Amino acid sequence: MTVIYPSPIFGPIHSRRLGVSLGINLLPEDGKVCTFDCIYCECGFNKDRRPHRPMPVREEVCAALEARLQDMRQNGPAPDVLTFAGNGEPTAHPHFPEIVDDVLALRDRYFPNAKVSVLSNSTLIRRPAVFEALNRVDNNILKLDTVDEAYIRRLDRPTGAYSVDSVIEGMKAFHGNCIIQTMFLKGGYEGHDMDNTSDRYVLPWLEKVCEIAPRQVMIYTIDRETPDHDLRKATREELDRIGQLVREAGIAVSVSY
Repeated sequence: MTVIYPSPIFGPIHSRRLGVSLGINLLPEDGKVCTFDCIYCECGFNKDRRPHRPMPVREEVCAALEARLQDMRQNGPAPDVLTFAGNGEPTAHPHFPEIVDDVLALRDRYFPNAKVSVLSNSTLIRRPAVFEALNRVDNNILKLDTVDEAYIRRLDRPTGAYSVDSVIEGMKAFHGNCIIQTMFLKGGYEGHDMDNTSDRYVLPWLEKVCEIAPRQVMIYTIDRETPDHDLRKATREELDRIGQLVREAGIAVSVSY
């Protein structure tokens, strides 16, 4: 069963990569809004999750977050991170930059040791206001599943104009103030082999990662149910091998199984 997250605040949940994470969902509570339509998305395919409700407005997000942080300060648990995630691409919200400022201010007031993270598919980072907002958060986590554009169009399925070379140039512009997140998986989809754990995909990806020079790489695999049931997890051994290649390139890496 794929999941749709409440809006605008959900959790906290325990994230494999981030710890105790309070989620901030800027997308509608009854559906999915995303510039990708990934075949592994835990929220399901876009066509099956068309929302009928609007995105939450800035004031709604701020009020709901403050109420939840007040409760957590009184009753626990303390969050390790406040994470923009949820039902699609958070940077697609028209007031994403202003909401980032609100979240940073509330974090400073209630849990100054918590980090603010954004999980983004990287499609909108060339927008100046989005770029500047992502540069202000603690963990600017950007997706780059491979650098093979044909593979991306089968796996991530961009819904609009897309160029992996343009995305990589946008990532380089952060000058290291980013974390690259990559999904490795196996199985098939519509007759195509979707295994991206071999050197055919890993070595060109690693070359571009080195050019981007992020402060960290997060490698992970499928954890929750996917809308396409022919996909499989990458093995621990495969993920460890890729992680070691990143480490040998001098970049910090975390591996989630």
